[in-house]
Amino acid sequence: MSANDPPGRNRVRRERNRQLPVTPSADGAQGRVEEHWVDTEGEDVSVVRGRLPGTRYVRIVRPRAREFSRQTPGYLVATERVLAPKGFIGGAADLLRRFLIGSRIRSEFEGEERLGKVKGLAVFASDNISSSAYATEETMRVLVLAGVAALTLAMPITLAVVTILAIVVISYREVIRAYPQGGGSYVVAHENLGKLAGMTAAAALLTDYTLTVAVSISAGTSAITSAFPGLLENKVQIAVGVVVVMTVLNLRGIRESGSIFAAPVYVYVLSILGLLGFGLLRLFMGTLPEYSAPPEWLESHGAEPLALLLVLRAFASGSVALTGTEAVADSVPSFRRPEVPNAQAILVMMGTLFATIFLGMSFLSGRMGIVPDPHEAETVVSQMTRTLVGGGTPYYLLIQFATAVLLLLAANTAFNGFPRLASILAKDRYLPRQFQSRGDRLAFTTGIVVLAAAGAALIAAYEGSVAGLIPLYTVGVFLAFTLSQMGLVRHWWQLRESESGWKARSFLNGFGALATGVVLIIVGVSKFALGAWMVLVAIPVLIAFMWAIQSHYRRVEDALTPGWPNVTVPESRAPVVIVPIARLDRPTLQALSFAKSISPEVRAVHVTDDPAEAEGMKQRWERSGGDVELIIVESPFRALISPLLAYIEAVRRQYPDELIVVVLAEFVPRHFWEHVLHNQTALRLKLSLFFRPGVVVADVPYHLSEEQETPAAAR
Repeated sequence: MSANDPPGRNRVRRERNRQLPVTPSADGAQGRVEEHWVDTEGEDVSVVRGRLPGTRYVRIVRPRAREFSRQTPGYLVATERVLAPKGFIGGAADLLRRFLIGSRIRSEFEGEERLGKVKGLAVFASDNISSSAYATEETMRVLVLAGVAALTLAMPITLAVVTILAIVVISYREVIRAYPQGGGSYVVAHENLGKLAGMTAAAALLTDYTLTVAVSISAGTSAITSAFPGLLENKVQIAVGVVVVMTVLNLRGIRESGSIFAAPVYVYVLSILGLLGFGLLRLFMGTLPEYSAPPEWLESHGAEPLALLLVLRAFASGSVALTGTEAVADSVPSFRRPEVPNAQAILVMMGTLFATIFLGMSFLSGRMGIVPDPHEAETVVSQMTRTLVGGGTPYYLLIQFATAVLLLLAANTAFNGFPRLASILAKDRYLPRQFQSRGDRLAFTTGIVVLAAAGAALIAAYEGSVAGLIPLYTVGVFLAFTLSQMGLVRHWWQLRESESGWKARSFLNGFGALATGVVLIIVGVSKFALGAWMVLVAIPVLIAFMWAIQSHYRRVEDALTPGWPNVTVPESRAPVVIVPIARLDRPTLQALSFAKSISPEVRAVHVTDDPAEAEGMKQRWERSGGDVELIIVESPFRALISPLLAYIEAVRRQYPDELIVVVLAEFVPRHFWEHVLHNQTALRLKLSLFFRPGVVVADVPYHLSEEQETPAAAR
């Protein structure tokens, strides 16, 4: 490096004082190259002496300018061109990806993908608001087991659920304020109550999000089959198809999915509020129509006594309405600035809209005497709408369509909450690191796909039955609610010297923890035999799974991290190189040449099951005049891989302190469909050697050109 080299530039001098072709300079001069080097960024730099005395020119050739943009010396930024597909199949796959998911989004544009209040309400409140379409029905479905007269308790239970919702909403406003980085119950419990509490909250939320997908889409499908009974036989297939569509839409990114989902949410809210307003108006005017349930529905009810446990079961079924409240606190970073006020406003709007619809549905259905269909063929919403405005009318179809679409899209709340929570868990090393990475559209691809697969499996297992899935629901969400409230009480206590009003906040969150804890016990006890036991078993299994993953990551990190601060690259001697050969051809010669370039200790190994063929290989090897030792390994039992592995292991024992490098010559065909005909032995050998310590595998590909592949007679 000369004294005139620019500071900070690591140059590799290649040529000096050599006559090279030089592009004419601005004054038309050509000259001799005085200095020439290729720097570590791949730039070809030449210092050229001009035609006029004392003139010098610098010529810089950047062969990678299309693939990389140079920010500063030593800092390159990859362009989208590095992701360009290769070949016809790659191009077709990329075209399909762009059609389904869209073009790639750069990381610095993440701020543009955030949501405002209008789209944020549609994305994160759809689950909670959509619960109003079936929360009343699920409460009534339990009460009616004691007879139609027991349905009068639906309204008091609704008031109790709305009261719990108000407590949760007020409490989660404090969660958003205290933890604006997102993570909700998991972060609150993890930081204030310890690792076990944090993992418990995370496991509860992961199961709840999965059940949200299954329940919401099953309920939406039921709304469709209520309007079109002929589709009832294909209910499961329709639901699974919706899961696939939801997956694709969410892979397109949060902002675009918000644009798609915003309209159905507001159509549902306006249409259902219009229906409730119309019903209340007719009630006030004394023209509320009479409703008559089919006699066979009434005969199927009244099998159980109206005991306390039945009432608690009804309350637990109605409490399903609180699901989705957590999603806003989980995803605060998804909102536009200021994130905290926007998230808090959406949380309050969500709770207000749900409470209004839930109270109206329970009140009107009670006054009209609606009875839930025991066969789940027609929903309570459908019966109420049909009675008020007539079945088959445009408004009836609007209500059914809006309800169905909203229930189907309510799963979108889980598709946003689950992947983001999983990414936080992966960052804390409780889940595999793949959950932390984002795809082309800044969406957490792995979390979305895993959630979709789990939700579809539940739908198939329960045949799309909302009544069958509901008992599994709400256990996880109330467990997370309780842990988050307890964590906030400790949080405010720790900040008591710097946080004004900490006593009021502690009391509020303490009361919230008590209320949701009581509901958790009610839900767990009343629904235990109906399926809640599966969730109570799944949560400890998930906790053990996360604990094992973090323990593994910690062990590996401790083993791989060098001792700081004196970190040096270890010295290494030339390795022992083994080159397996099948025949003496161009790929073999290229592999041998590479092997000799990295070590003087090179051995060529030929495994054969034919002694005559081995002798022929030995003679050809001697005639080639090479200086590499050839080892013949005869395999009388006709195995090829095992004898070679045994020889490599014997060499490793012979040189326990040396690195063993196995160089594989691999022929690369020009067409993808030809790969199945080549390199199968090399692939098996690589898989076998991958898990052997002290052994490194190096591939030396040999690419066949079009001219080489053309027969000599055809040239």
